[in-house]
Amino acid sequence: MKAITTKYKGPTDTRGSRIYAYDSDNNRISIPYPYELSGEAVYLEAAQSLCRKMGWSEELLGGGTKEGYVFVFKNQ
Repeated sequence: MKAITTKYKGPTDTRGSRIYAYDSDNNRISIPYPYELSGEAVYLEAAQSLCRKMGWSEELLGGGTKEGYVFVFKNQ
């Protein structure tokens, strides 16, 4: 089963806040923090961006951890 982990990364002197999404195979993506969203939807957007990049189209289910949010594919 594939899991996608997402984490918040705060702003630096040169970049704004970002959300990172990655899996255990080192597929990863970062997106600018989507301020129009809130809560879990922010992290889901990053996970869905990774899915689009990789060509995965399954529905995701997710939940929070102390590290961020983790998403898995519903039908696997």
